[in-house]
Amino acid sequence: MTSATASPSTAAAPFDASAVKADFPILSEQVNGHPLVYLDSAATSQKPLAVLDAERDFLTHTNAAVHRGAHTLAAEATELFEDARATVAGFVGAAPEQLVWTSGATMGLNLVAYSIGNAGLIRPGDEIVVTAIEHHANLIPWQELAARSGAVLRHIPAHDDGTLDTDAAASLIGERTRVVAFTHVSNVLGIVNPVADLVAMAQAAGAITVMDACQSAPHLPLDLPALGVDLAVFSGHKMLGPYGVGGLYGRTPVLEALPPFLTGGSMITTVTLDRAEYLPPPQRFEAGTQPIGPAIGLAAAVRYLDGVGLSRIHAHEGMLAERMRAGLVDIPGIRLLGDAAGVERVGLWSFDVEGVHAHDAGQYLDALGIAVRVGHHCAAPLHARFGVTASVRASTALYTTTDDVDRFVEAVAGIRPYFGV
Repeated sequence: MTSATASPSTAAAPFDASAVKADFPILSEQVNGHPLVYLDSAATSQKPLAVLDAERDFLTHTNAAVHRGAHTLAAEATELFEDARATVAGFVGAAPEQLVWTSGATMGLNLVAYSIGNAGLIRPGDEIVVTAIEHHANLIPWQELAARSGAVLRHIPAHDDGTLDTDAAASLIGERTRVVAFTHVSNVLGIVNPVADLVAMAQAAGAITVMDACQSAPHLPLDLPALGVDLAVFSGHKMLGPYGVGGLYGRTPVLEALPPFLTGGSMITTVTLDRAEYLPPPQRFEAGTQPIGPAIGLAAAVRYLDGVGLSRIHAHEGMLAERMRAGLVDIPGIRLLGDAAGVERVGLWSFDVEGVHAHDAGQYLDALGIAVRVGHHCAAPLHARFGVTASVRASTALYTTTDDVDRFVEAVAGIRPYFGV
């Protein structure tokens, strides 16, 4: 396949992860004398040549500030920037005016929490409902909003297998609920959560829904308007794109009801020494110089993902998840977190190694050229729920091969013997 898009004939062919892998220069590197096996895509994905070339071409040939210049480069840069907005918005089923550029999901979630608070939509005694499995980025902003506003923060618990307790959710979401925030896919468990159920409960209560789509956007077909969520965020660097750029999707009436989070240049209509009036969304939320090159790179990333095909990627990674699980469950002393049966999931597993700290396990794997994540993965409360302080996480992507998974499983089997436990 090419480094840009897959042809229709390629899309119909069996998935060839090795051919995809060839488009990612870093994946041909060696680490500690071994071919790199990169299983840390949930933290940050690698970038194909198409993305590297797109950002470099912009900086080489068209670099200029957007929306404010009359010269040719400024006009060309503005066109590329807004084309990127339309491309990325279309990738998640949205209209261009429904996509706000951010520096990433963390900024997007903070923007939403502050804007909801500044709009006066949260008052003392109101309730904000989050899940107990959230990344800190979709937990701490709501903790802070509750503290500022006098609202009550409530948590939807998880079952022992990692699935959300929807019965508990139904009892928690009620007439005082103003916001329901949840992740589409847990970055620790890999489980696809019941978005339709959560959205229906929130809508019945008249609450705003906020979804973290960081771990779903690169791995499965995503249509945010069809899911019914009011607001959703995703990060470019987790979906083959550059660092420093992400997206905030919002239903138009919701975005229009929210005041700006950051203020300054480029988001105003008129300014006097005493007051300012603001542009409509999305520009209302885009103060100052925007991540122009990264946005263009992210557009190239979603074109690449579209070219390969998200349904094919999801199926491939589902197969890898099954293969990885089949190998890990046969290894003594390995405990998978969120080993739920019969659920949809992405290609990600976190696990505890009995008698070996996660960091030691990660260093052992790294010595064999295998890159994984260790720690609490910015989800400390979820790890506490499972009685551990840290875990090892292996996460796949479209460029992960069955050989990568097999090398990983073989290496995991050697961890406890190496440490003598």
